[in-house]
Amino acid sequence: MSTPAFDTVIAQARDLLRWRSPLRTELWAARLTAELEESGQAEPFLGRLRDDGGQEARLTLAALAAVGGADAADAARTLPGWVHRMGRVTCEGGWYGKADPYGEQVLAVLSFRYENGKEPHILVVGLGQPQGGLAVDALVEETTFLDELGLRPAEPGVVAGRVLDAFELGEQIMGAAVADTLPGVRPLATARALAVPGLVRGAPDDTVDRFEEVPDLPGAREAFDKLAEFLGDRPLWWSPARVSQFLTSWLPREAILSEAAIAAVPEVVRAWTRYCGDQPAVLRQIDEDAPRLPALMADESLAGLGKRLARRRP
Repeated sequence: MSTPAFDTVIAQARDLLRWRSPLRTELWAARLTAELEESGQAEPFLGRLRDDGGQEARLTLAALAAVGGADAADAARTLPGWVHRMGRVTCEGGWYGKADPYGEQVLAVLSFRYENGKEPHILVVGLGQPQGGLAVDALVEETTFLDELGLRPAEPGVVAGRVLDAFELGEQIMGAAVADTLPGVRPLATARALAVPGLVRGAPDDTVDRFEEVPDLPGAREAFDKLAEFLGDRPLWWSPARVSQFLTSWLPREAILSEAAIAAVPEVVRAWTRYCGDQPAVLRQIDEDAPRLPALMADESLAGLGKRLARRRP
């Protein structure tokens, strides 16, 4: 990091010492961590902070350590008391649900406050469903922001695990489209998720399990089992494009269904649509695609390899 850039960080740290806000300082440190990771200058920068030894440099080291960006156990020893509250938060709740009518993005939300009860805040992480459930955006807001989201409460440990799973997935996918602001929040988001007690990784979404409105029709349960298989671990994502994919592509390619189940599919997907918010555009798509389903299921040329092999088994 150049001398002017280093001096800018020191000046910012000086301002933060006056603000005396653990949250403001951690958010700043998260952005700084992202910048250092991108530039590849983390180690030289940390070394320069240690060599400097001033109060501002020690605050920077302590803040970076609070968001997982440095090893600075002794940095905060002689700093003001509020500095020691960084990272020492209590999780007070978790929420999970759709960010938009079609669930193309879902939100994982956790609420926190510091050990002295001050600066309550929420972490909101957007998980992109078409992208496989990876984290596509994140922000930290005041707790009143939660009132606008309309999410259902969820176990904080499960929500925190989903946040970490989503970040991990993003590391495995090269070139994934995410918000420009995500890298600057991610270090703090990761630190907050790791601080939640009872962390559960890889927890399945129980939306399908809570569905109790399978139509009382011959073949409906068989049809719903195939729908659940299609939905997989992203059941909140139910858009016109996805229902069309299920009816016109996935079922003909992957599913072996009885005639009764094929006949029941339209009512099953309508019931699921009502459960997912009863979006008119989704219902219109079902009306458009469902009449074609029997012919598509009968078209052997549309069957995938797995389906063809399954049909050959005695």
